[in-house]
Amino acid sequence: MEKLRINYPIIVEGKYDKIKILSVADACVIQTDGFGVFKNSERLALIRKLAEKDKIIVMTDSDGAGKLIRSHITSAIPRDKLIQLYIPQIEGKEKRKQAPSAEGYLGVEGTEVDIIRRLLEPFASESEACGEHAEITKLDFFELGLTGKDDSSTRRDELAVAIGLPRKMTANALLAAVNVLMDRDKLYSVMESL
Repeated sequence: MEKLRINYPIIVEGKYDKIKILSVADACVIQTDGFGVFKNSERLALIRKLAEKDKIIVMTDSDGAGKLIRSHITSAIPRDKLIQLYIPQIEGKEKRKQAPSAEGYLGVEGTEVDIIRRLLEPFASESEACGEHAEITKLDFFELGLTGKDDSSTRRDELAVAIGLPRKMTANALLAAVNVLMDRDKLYSVMESL
């Protein structure tokens, strides 16, 4: 079955949730790394920046932890920028786990593909999916002086500020963010203007 093209970024808890979504859809999927989003200001800043551009889809597990993570994101993003998708509470355990979750429900990763597809179908588009362009690489960052140079940290801070992200982002975090926010041509254009 053909994958859905989703233009809105999709926020999920972990890497296995991301893998599940990507099995159904061509989309920009951002992980919170579970409760990591509470401590990772870079990740929350990226989610906020994405919400400035367009709406974002939040799809967390339907257990207590998923609700806390969803609530944290909801408190940081204007409500009109959120698309809240809820998976049903289905008892069971994910195949890769030894035991069920504390509450005994399947998470996004354990939810049937058909259910995930049905939830996402109303947001499918014929146009290019979010973040679907040539990947910006570490080599691009090196060529632009964003890594490997004495002033790379300063240049990354300048780029981050120019695109509305916080200073002091790691090179890897900034690379992930720019891959979501822009294409290679736009990055080079922004760097020329700095």
